[in-house]
Amino acid sequence: MLTPPASVALAWSSELLGYDFGVGHPMAPARLRLTIDLIRALGLLDAPGLRMVETTEASDELLATVHDRDFIAAVRAGGDGLRDPVRGLGTTDNPVFPRVHEASARIVGATVAGAEEVWSGRSRHAVSLAGGMHHAMAAAASGFCIYNDVAAAIQWLLEHGCERVLYVDVDAHHGDGVERAFWDDPRVVTVSVHQSGESLFPGTGFAQDVGGPNARGCAVNVPLPAHTSDIPWLRAIEAVVAPLAEEFAPQVIVSQHGCDTHRRDPLTTMDISMDGLRAAAVLIGELAERHSGGRWLATGGGGYDILSTVPRAWAHLVAVSAGVDLPGSTPVPASWREEVAALGDLEAPQTMGDGVDVTFRTWVEGFDPDDPVDRAIMATRRSVFPWHGLDPLTA
Repeated sequence: MLTPPASVALAWSSELLGYDFGVGHPMAPARLRLTIDLIRALGLLDAPGLRMVETTEASDELLATVHDRDFIAAVRAGGDGLRDPVRGLGTTDNPVFPRVHEASARIVGATVAGAEEVWSGRSRHAVSLAGGMHHAMAAAASGFCIYNDVAAAIQWLLEHGCERVLYVDVDAHHGDGVERAFWDDPRVVTVSVHQSGESLFPGTGFAQDVGGPNARGCAVNVPLPAHTSDIPWLRAIEAVVAPLAEEFAPQVIVSQHGCDTHRRDPLTTMDISMDGLRAAAVLIGELAERHSGGRWLATGGGGYDILSTVPRAWAHLVAVSAGVDLPGSTPVPASWREEVAALGDLEAPQTMGDGVDVTFRTWVEGFDPDDPVDRAIMATRRSVFPWHGLDPLTA
């Protein structure tokens, strides 16, 4: 666990619940409302050093640092019901709705506010739970993501003097939009550990995809087999991210914590437990402590089991960021369980974890060529590590 307890900015406003694609869409705002309510019920809002940071809508000028202005205009028009399927607006994944621009821009504003907190030194860590819209492209919405708040936050850091940003994405889906934004920028290393594009949207993110001609090795992809479980998943994150963090020496680590890797998620086929999700947050936070001066900006992302998984996963993320010990055996507060039950006689989880031991064997303890996850890890290390002067076998 991170020690001592860290100052952490939680970028939040109830207006972030306005990002609402409508009834039946997987990206339901209830997942955020339930998360904040669980965080409050656990007493995390009273953690030493935690501050709520108010959010504002990102300006068109800020959005234009990562998005085409014609696309921004199309999103604004979507609020009046104008569909633009060529730009991904008004599709099944990304329906348009009233004030879609304003709702999407507020998510960007929240994540950029977190970047400002961390880079200014006002907070060591920042969390933007509504953020993590990693599929949005410069000129198109994609995969439930209208504007790319993560790319905007990283670009803001670069424009305000940061020279090296490490982005770590542990969502089940490839972080394609963020990767594309910095494909040829050697100041940003993007690492995505995800279910292989051979079996999951967006169908990209393979080991040989390593970045543009000016940034070879700065795009890092670890595509894992469907049904990968906790221990190999954590091993993959550690085996790739830890050596790169040490070599690259980022000034800020930005991470995306989509929890759709959880075994209960209805849209993916990974097999990660709540204990594994918490362990990944701890691992990334510890890397920030060692390699980026503690500067760490974490976002939410995917996650569509909105009652059991998302609130617990992101409550853990806030706890880890604040240096609060919240073991998996911690009982879920009765008040929050009653809130869930009132939504439709639904049963909430009893504890904050799934009771899984996630102790894993690190890469330096040996490579197993018969293990499909180890083979995936090795493929990534061989594709990327030489560009950083690292030995794929021993680093």
